[in-house]
Amino acid sequence: MESIVYSFYAGISTALGVVLLMIFGKPNKQALATLLGFAGGIMIAISLFELLPESVDIGSMPASVVGFIFGVALMFLVDKVLPHSHVATPDSFEVENPEKIQAVENPILRTGYLVLFGIALHNLPEGIAIGAGLESSPQLGLMVAVAVALHNIPEGLAIAGPLKSGGLSSFKILLLTLSAGLMTPVGAIIGHFFFNLSEVFVGGALAFAAGAMVYIVNDELVPNANKLHTHFANLGIMGGIILGFGIF
Repeated sequence: MESIVYSFYAGISTALGVVLLMIFGKPNKQALATLLGFAGGIMIAISLFELLPESVDIGSMPASVVGFIFGVALMFLVDKVLPHSHVATPDSFEVENPEKIQAVENPILRTGYLVLFGIALHNLPEGIAIGAGLESSPQLGLMVAVAVALHNIPEGLAIAGPLKSGGLSSFKILLLTLSAGLMTPVGAIIGHFFFNLSEVFVGGALAFAAGAMVYIVNDELVPNANKLHTHFANLGIMGGIILGFGIF
């Protein structure tokens, strides 16, 4: 039950990015770079200081290695198959895999819907990661949920950008981002059924969570944070790592 609650709040933080955009407008480069870097730092700290060591303790080294590789491979596959966007600047968004988008009457709006679908699928393994963390300890599960939530806020901005440019109202964008975020607790529910199979599977799931988060950090958070502002990105990364290290 805790995994569903934690993943629910982490998931709906995707909509928080849209709400913040509606209330305060676009964030400046420094704030966005710091947020992306901080989320990346916490994810790295959780993965290296807690998830991987706990994975080996609960399961085995082979299960941990396989789980980690599978987590990385799944995120890589989702990136290659589905179009999705990243925050390029506070005023613009970069869409990856644009060739997957067919020409329609409103191609920008179609882009937004496909980005929404891609991020929704991204949220499934994040829910599994939260559930795996909770199988180890409530503290770890909470920290994974916080890291995912921080990562989801700029994701909400990435969804809102093309949808807003395509002409959708703010209310519809908010509902759509909420639906994408709710895929996170769906992932937690799916993971819950598998975690009861064996301790080896739980260990592999912890490593899977680490692999997925390391991939997200290296592929999305750090590069985009550095594009926005190198120094504030580094400040956020170091702050996230120190906080994560201090907690664990």
